[in-house]
Amino acid sequence: MNREYEIQRILESKRVLRRKLAALPIKEKLAMLDVLRDRLLSIRKAAALNRSVLTREHPPEYKTDAGK
Repeated sequence: MNREYEIQRILESKRVLRRKLAALPIKEKLAMLDVLRDRLLSIRKAAALNRSVLTREHPPEYKTDAGK
C-alpha cells in the first residue's frame, strides 16, 4: 500500500473517532475520564515502585585505617 494512502486512512479514522466521542452523552464521557484516571493512577504507582526498586543501591564497603 501507498504510504500516503495509509496516512490518509489513519487521519480519516481519527476524524471518525473524534466525531463519535463528541456525540456521546456527557455521562459517558465522564465515565471514560474515570477509567482513564484510574489507569493513570495505576501507571504512576507502578512507576514509583519500579523507581524505588531500581534506585536501591548499597555503596560498597571500604576498609579504612581510620580510627586506629
